[in-house]
Amino acid sequence: MSLKRGTVAPAHAADLPRPLVLLLASGAGLAVASIYYSQPMLAVLAGALGANARDTGFVPTLTQLGYALGILLLAPLGDRFDRRQLILVKTALLAAALLATGLAPGLPSLLAASLVVGLTATLAQDIVPAAATLAPESSRGKTVGTVMTGLLLGILLSRVASGFIAERWGWRMVYELAAASLVVFGLAAWRGLPRLPVTSHMSYAQLMGSLAKLWRQHAELRRAALAQGLLSMGFSAFWSTMAVMLHHQYHLGSEAAGYFGLAGAAGALAAPLAGRLADQRGPELVTRLGAGLAMVSFAVMGLGMFLTREAQIGLILAATVGFDFGIQATLVAHQTVVYSLAPAARSRLNALLFTGMFIGMSAGAALGSLALARWGWMGVVALATVAAGASLAVRLSRRHGAR
Repeated sequence: MSLKRGTVAPAHAADLPRPLVLLLASGAGLAVASIYYSQPMLAVLAGALGANARDTGFVPTLTQLGYALGILLLAPLGDRFDRRQLILVKTALLAAALLATGLAPGLPSLLAASLVVGLTATLAQDIVPAAATLAPESSRGKTVGTVMTGLLLGILLSRVASGFIAERWGWRMVYELAAASLVVFGLAAWRGLPRLPVTSHMSYAQLMGSLAKLWRQHAELRRAALAQGLLSMGFSAFWSTMAVMLHHQYHLGSEAAGYFGLAGAAGALAAPLAGRLADQRGPELVTRLGAGLAMVSFAVMGLGMFLTREAQIGLILAATVGFDFGIQATLVAHQTVVYSLAPAARSRLNALLFTGMFIGMSAGAALGSLALARWGWMGVVALATVAAGASLAVRLSRRHGAR
């Protein structure tokens, strides 16, 4: 099956062509990767711009805050406009923002550009619903799973790429190449992505008003957003400070920090496993197991003070696999819970869940930098462990009003 440029996606069709699925997965990965490029090279940024670790820590903080705001304020537009148009416009804006980041002359302009990168990187949250809309019901789960795998790999492998490139050609090259990759994706999407039917004619004010109504109406949505936001706080506290810690404590560069993303990439394997377990035993069990695994993984890093230097690095690598796996499994289970609440409002439910998630990430980046400056690496480990433990407590609490 082939879809010509500008045609409307058919309501019923055979499985989507594999090139189209891979295009969507690549776009989701490239978009979400944009908010993580800075993390492994914060030490490089600090040296190049003459800033301290606390100030450069605001780069991922503002990027993630922009992403949270973009999900809340822009993602609901997918119910109102043709997602193909939204994808193309956001791709162009994100490429421009990445280029501006790479050309930033100083920290203030870099911070401003980072906020815009976060806002426009919500392109990923337009691509995933587009994949669900394009896919026939018989293969929708498989299609969305493939696109989500691309998104998760974009999160984790972005650190490998940025660390490797920054070590050899400088941090500006990371953003310049990222902008070029978005231009390539945009051209491919312009040619290969069909128009998608509009599902709502609500005004923007009505869309935003419905978000508040959905938030008040569904206690499980609030619970999922809080639990995932707490996990994301620990996740972000670790990744936003790890490069600085490796530089000062082990004298390792941004390339080494990027390679830790390979360990974290194992977390992408959690998506299909968590989905199958949620189908068999229910998503509630998966959220508890995932949050518990994340808490234990963060906590065992505290044992590093009793080990040799090489063993400490090995322990951090093993813990990285564990907490990434747990957090990604919990996210898939939370999506399963949230999407079942109101199928007609899945885009808006998704926006609310991910807003909570990235508010947690933004807070984690800020608190992680503060903890590292005041209490060292063990302060970051303690923060991440407490955040994951609080998430587990939310999932273990009684479900008031649940069916």
